[in-house]
Amino acid sequence: MDVEVRHLRAFVAVAEEESFTYAALRLLITQPALSRTVQQLESILGVQLIRRTSKSFELTEPGTLFLDHAKSTLASLDRGVAAARGNTTVTLGFSWLLPTPWAQEMARYLQENAGLGVSFSRVDAPVQPLVRGDVDAAVLRSPVPRELLDKPRTIKLFQEPRVLVCSHRSPLAVGNPVLWEDVPRRPLVINIINGTTTPGLWPDITPEIVETQSYDEWIETVASDRGVGVVPDIARTRGIHPGIVFVPLIGAPPITVWLNVADHVSDDRARSILDSARLARTP
Repeated sequence: MDVEVRHLRAFVAVAEEESFTYAALRLLITQPALSRTVQQLESILGVQLIRRTSKSFELTEPGTLFLDHAKSTLASLDRGVAAARGNTTVTLGFSWLLPTPWAQEMARYLQENAGLGVSFSRVDAPVQPLVRGDVDAAVLRSPVPRELLDKPRTIKLFQEPRVLVCSHRSPLAVGNPVLWEDVPRRPLVINIINGTTTPGLWPDITPEIVETQSYDEWIETVASDRGVGVVPDIARTRGIHPGIVFVPLIGAPPITVWLNVADHVSDDRARSILDSARLARTP
């Protein structure tokens, strides 16, 4: 038997994940099938690539040497397939704040390793474009529907701290830190379409809610001092509105950022997108 692409993909996934369980989820196959594939590769090469026990995992010296060649071969193959198909762009949807520098590095890795460019597409609610196939992948911030979180093509990227946002006319604009439990004691402006803040974050308090249906509505409402908002800390670096002030929060739960690849994307391309997303540096 010759070495096949499936052998290389299986070995690389296991080596990078350092886990047969997570590698199987990444490749969308069962763990026993993954183990058999890696064992086949070791048999073909006549060397042990992975030394594993019930409590440990490590590459052998031949495994470490082979990994670089396997990754290089797969990257070259992916670039060739993308070029042959004439479809070399991945559309990445995002709702309002694209994580930086993660997004730029993810795009660089995808170009270098798979020959795929990235087209960024701002959408009001990323879940619907994913389902319709309007985008190939999307950055999602919690809360995320359970049916998406359970998909193998959804991965957790990182967590972002939260900050309070208020009007420059608000008494809070002096910048003193605010306790998380004190936030809902004043009107709370919420973007009900794609916001990361919901009343359920304060189960024992019923805040006064000012609803908005887009990012632009939300920020103008906060700037007009109709209430306060809560957003990812990354917003502080964007200079998003001259009429607002960012205030530190104490005890705020972080926001989880996820990436989902749409069902219509081929398995090979999905793996390239997810691999590049994992490699990219977090904010």
